[in-house]
Order: sequence, then structure tokens, then C-alpha cells
Amino acid sequence: MHRKIVLVNRPTGMAQNADFECQTSEIPQVAEGEVLVEISHISLDPAMRGWMNEGFTYINVVKLGAVMRAFAVGTVIASKNADFPIGQSVAGIMGVQSHFLSSGKHLHKIDTTHCPATWYLGLLGMPGMTAYFGILDTGELKSGDAVFISGASGMVGSLVGQIAKIHQCKVVGSASTQEKCDYLTQTLGFDAAINYREENLYKSIKSHFPEGIDVFFDNVGGEVLDASLANLAMRGRIVICGAISMYNSGKYQGPKNYMSLLTSRGKMQGMVVFDYQDRYPEAVAQIAQWANEGKIHYREHIEHGLERYVEVLNMLYTSKNFGKLVLAVD
Repeated sequence: MHRKIVLVNRPTGMAQNADFECQTSEIPQVAEGEVLVEISHISLDPAMRGWMNEGFTYINVVKLGAVMRAFAVGTVIASKNADFPIGQSVAGIMGVQSHFLSSGKHLHKIDTTHCPATWYLGLLGMPGMTAYFGILDTGELKSGDAVFISGASGMVGSLVGQIAKIHQCKVVGSASTQEKCDYLTQTLGFDAAINYREENLYKSIKSHFPEGIDVFFDNVGGEVLDASLANLAMRGRIVICGAISMYNSGKYQGPKNYMSLLTSRGKMQGMVVFDYQDRYPEAVAQIAQWANEGKIHYREHIEHGLERYVEVLNMLYTSKNFGKLVLAVD
């Protein structure tokens, strides 16, 4: 049977099971030019919460009654499209469901010879592309920069920090537990880590960056953004990648210390990964090379069961996941 998770209500606060329905139907038949994918794994990303809201951000929101949007990987099990033979592994925006019928337009062939398919949901997928272009292009990273990353133990933040270390930068990250802070310093090679639940952000950031932050890569927003603005170096750059601390509240609090951008002649810029689609192969090749050379470490957190979508998604907003969060359809 074809199983799918459909959005039926706009959530208020954290998403609830009542906001979705798990629907079943017959597996669709393949018409001429179409391809049927059996989905094996689904990417759970912080941006999903914003896609559930009314209105428009950088991408159309999910309509009520529609399958919840998600990046996924799977295998072609039926095909009348010569470009996608049976057995081909693919990735794309296929939704939170067990099967996906497509013309092939938005599917991408993936090579699972040297890595599992799930890597294309993280390290070699949208989060990896976000980290790569966010720090190198938007952040204008230079060798020797002093770099601070919020939400640093997450998929994007952990890769941003490792790319910065490859470029001989000083790197400090913030995380929610001592275990995650130890992972940043002992496994990923960060110079230091701040446990934001145990330390004073303003004081800790200032102690680690006595000459200021050259690049702040922000995945969190709120207090950590204010504290970083207060410690921005001359001509420092801030990359706005996300604001996970405010996704479920529906209330986005603007930065209090924005005038630091004036005094430091700094720059704060938003980053959306879809702007770089034509350059994805460049990033995939470079990240894969770094991984093969042992310069990048990657951690996955895989949960099981399509019907557990809401429960597992909410792990992102309560810091219960450790590594790239992936849902196995099973």
C-alpha cells in the first residue's frame, strides 16, 4: 500500500499528530514517461516547521490536504522513462510518503557505490550544500578568520565548522549539552564549544573572541544572534541560515544589537540554498573528496517508522537528536 503523511491543519506551536493524517491507498500505476520510486529514507529538517505555516517565505508553503514536503531518497521500482531504469537510486523532494510517482523532472540520480543513500539527505544533500555555500560564498570565508557557529552540533553547523577548520580558521560553536560540546572539540576539531544552557552567552563569546568574530554562522537566532552582534569584529560577516529557536513560537524577534553592524562596518545576509542549484555538483565533489580524505566527520541519527513523523520531527526543536536526523520509512 501507498502510505502518505498529509497536512490537515496549520500547527500552532509545536506540530501535533492531529495536524496530520496518515492516509493509505493503492500504489499508483506508471504511465508512459513516468517513474515510480519506493522511498527508503526521509530527511527531517528545521525548515519543515516554516513550510507548514500560512503565507510565503522563500518557498511556497505546503497546502492543506497535500503530502508534507520533504527531501527523500529511494529506488526506482517501476519505470516507463528511459532515463530512470528500475533499480536506480534517486534523491529529490518526494514528500513524507512510501512511494513517489514522477515524470523524472525533479529526481536526481545518486551514486551509492561508496556511501549510503542517506548521505544525500545530509552531507551530500541540501544541508551539505547549505553549509558549503553558506560559509564560503555568503560568509566570504578567508583563511585565519575567527568563526562562531550557533547550533553547531547539527548537520549544517557541524559541516560549516569543519570547512572553516580546513581553511585554517579559529572555530567555536554553541550546543545544548556537554556531550555535544565534547563532540565538537574532540571529534570535529573545533577550537572550543559553548554550552549555551550552562554558560552566559555574552561572556563566553567575548572570552573566546577577544578581537571579535569575523564570521558568525547563525542557525538559531534570538539571544545568540544578539550576543554575536555585540562581539562582531571590524567588517565581520553574519550569515543568517535559520532561526530554530523561534520556529515554533511564530514570533520572530529582531536583533537588539543591530547597530553593531554600523560601528563594525559589518554585513548580515540571508542564505537560501536553492540559489546555488547550478553549482551543487561542485559542492558534492569537494565535500566527498574531503570526506574520503578523512577531513570531515559525519554523524547520522536514524529513527524508524513513517507514522512517527511528527514525533521524530519535533526532536529537532527539543535538541533530542544528535547528528543528521533521518526517518526510515520501513
